[in-house]
Amino acid sequence: MPKFFVYILQSEKFGNYYVGHTDNVEKRVKEHNSIDNKSYTSRYQPWILKRSFFVGNDRGVAMRIERFIKKQKSRKFIEKVIEDPYQIDFIVQLVRVPRPRD
Repeated sequence: MPKFFVYILQSEKFGNYYVGHTDNVEKRVKEHNSIDNKSYTSRYQPWILKRSFFVGNDRGVAMRIERFIKKQKSRKFIEKVIEDPYQIDFIVQLVRVPRPRD
């Protein structure tokens, strides 16, 4: 069963942040640093990994957490998530969809 992570990268040259999700953080960071087209991450290379969080075995949850962080549109919020690893637990609780009861 795959394990999913949410990760935060920072552009070494420009200071921009990028948030994504993956089941292989090391491989994904390498891909961001080797993309050679006109994508967002290719313009701001090189990227350094600032933080990654295990968020479970469900890609849907990982996607919702990624989307939640991106929707904040706040550098301060992202920096708070980087500095305080327990912040992700709060976010996970916010985005979890309740399961239907029998």
